[in-house]
Amino acid sequence: MADVIATRESYGNALAQLGEKYDIVVLDADLSKSTKTDTFKKKFPERFINCGIAEANMMSVAAGLATTGKIVFASTFAMFAAGRAFEQIRNSIGYPHLNVKIGATHAGLSVGEDGATHQCNEDIGLMRTIPGMVILNPADDTEARKCVEAAVKHDGPVYLRFGRLGVPVMYGEDYNFEIGKGNVLADGKDVTIVATGLMVAEAMKAKDMLAEEGISARVINICTIKPIDTELLCKASKETGAIVTAEEHSIYGGLGSAVCEAICETAPCTVLRVGVQDTFGSSGPAKEVLEYYGLTAKNIAETAKKAIAAKK
Repeated sequence: MADVIATRESYGNALAQLGEKYDIVVLDADLSKSTKTDTFKKKFPERFINCGIAEANMMSVAAGLATTGKIVFASTFAMFAAGRAFEQIRNSIGYPHLNVKIGATHAGLSVGEDGATHQCNEDIGLMRTIPGMVILNPADDTEARKCVEAAVKHDGPVYLRFGRLGVPVMYGEDYNFEIGKGNVLADGKDVTIVATGLMVAEAMKAKDMLAEEGISARVINICTIKPIDTELLCKASKETGAIVTAEEHSIYGGLGSAVCEAICETAPCTVLRVGVQDTFGSSGPAKEVLEYYGLTAKNIAETAKKAIAAKK
C-alpha cells in the first residue's frame, strides 16, 4: 500500500532540506505548527520570522525582503493568504514581480471540521487573475517537494497550494517536475480526465472503474495551473474528444476554467467539470465532506461517461 502523506508535511520538509542549499527566508503568520514551517524554524531559526496574526502585513514584509535579493516564502492557510492578503499580494508582490513564494496550506474542502470559513475553494481563481503569478497545486509528497525547489529556482512570484489531508504517494524520486508541464499518468482513447491536487489519486481510481466497463480513460495531472500546458491539453482534446476536469476548488476560476480557456480557441470539445458547484463548504470529517460534494472517483467516472455520451 502506498504511503499517505499530507502535502503540507512535504512543504515543511522541503523547506528544511532546501535551506541547506539556498538562502531562503521563511515567514509565517503564527501557524507554523500547522503549515509545518516549524520544521524549517527549528533548523534555521535565524532565517525564520513569525509575523503574528497579520497576514497582510506578512506579505508586505515578504515583499520588502525580496527587494534586498532574498528568496522569501510567506506561509499561512490558503483562506488567509489568497483571501485576506489579496491586495498586498497583488500590489506589493505581483505588480513589481518580486521573488516571493506563497505557501498556502489547508486549501479546499479537506480542511474538514474547520468549516466553510476556512475551506478556501476560491484561491486558485483569485491568484490566476494576478499577472505573472505562477500557480502550483501538487498531487502528492514527491511532487510537492519538487514544486518547492522549482519555486525557489523560478524568478518571480509563485503560489503553492498544499492540503491538510494525507494523500497517496504516486511518484518516485525520479519524477522530473517542470513548471508549465502536465504529466500523463495513464493513456486512453475514449475520454481524458484532467485532475489536480488530491483529485489526481481519485482520477486514477476513476480510470480503473471505467476500465471495468470497457472504457479507456487518459489521465493527466496538471500541477501547474498557471501557466497551463495548453499543448498537452489540446492534443488530448483532439485525440479523445471529451474532457472531465477534477479539482478540490470551485468549478469557477480554477482548473476547469483554465482547461476550457486553453482548448477553446484551437481544439474545442466537450468539457465537464467535477468540483465545488457554486456553493460554500460545510463542517465535517474531511473524507465525508469530499464525498458529500462529489469529489470522488465514482463521480469522476460517472461524469466521464456523460462526457463520452455528449460527443456522440
